[in-house]
Amino acid sequence: MVTTTPVPSIAPASPPIKSAEKYRLVAVSYLNTKPLLYGLLRSPIHDALAMDLAVPSECARRLVAGEADIALVPVAVIPELPEAHIISDYCIGADGKVATVCLYGEVPIEEMTGLYLDHHSRTSVMLTRLLLKEYWQLTPELLVAEEGHIDRIGGTTGGLVIGDRTIGLDARFPYVYDLGEVWKAHTGLPFVFAAWVSVKPLDPEFVTAFNDALREGMDHLPELQLLLSSPDPNFDLVEYFTHHIDYDLDAGKRKALARFLAYVRQTGRTQNG
Repeated sequence: MVTTTPVPSIAPASPPIKSAEKYRLVAVSYLNTKPLLYGLLRSPIHDALAMDLAVPSECARRLVAGEADIALVPVAVIPELPEAHIISDYCIGADGKVATVCLYGEVPIEEMTGLYLDHHSRTSVMLTRLLLKEYWQLTPELLVAEEGHIDRIGGTTGGLVIGDRTIGLDARFPYVYDLGEVWKAHTGLPFVFAAWVSVKPLDPEFVTAFNDALREGMDHLPELQLLLSSPDPNFDLVEYFTHHIDYDLDAGKRKALARFLAYVRQTGRTQNG
């Protein structure tokens, strides 16, 4: 039986931000973020934003450090924030196979003695840990991955790879485990990899305009998936955007997010004593 816990927003402890200064926004730099960024860049709200792009782990670091007001972050960072507000009904999610968050290896996962964990996203690392414990019930040695870890995958050592770097790897490795697909098999739920989070309550008018801008980007997805260049000739952008990435933060994803964050919090408490 799946148990759930409430999902942020956390009750506001501070007055809403209404500042003449621009909101500092940092977003994930991957292909799957392009439709959302397109909406923000086309909207007048762009004038209220100081935007930057980074890998997921850096987005999370900036939000935790107070170097960003709004960030598209891996959701595993939420329990680390003293105050967290999910400000949008759009996310980076999947309802089954996601295609760009996978475990790769030369042998089946049951034969893997070690597993590199991609340092770009704590959410994907925590999801791997959860699935190893609850679904596969395996205990390979978990290895810290650095740049170039993909080239170290081989023999009985597998690796977690996320984002655009996964594209083309399914032709390189005989064993591929899509974590969105495995999570769905394990829980029956979709999954949320990243969400738009602020560390302070924001002006409601700004939040409405922000979501309108994201919706504008999503409305142009049919054109964007034809205009964007595919990073690999065998990677079908239309298939990816249509059947793998699911941007709506709906009730099912909120339930899944509560389920996942309960595990993250429990793991944090266990590790801290």
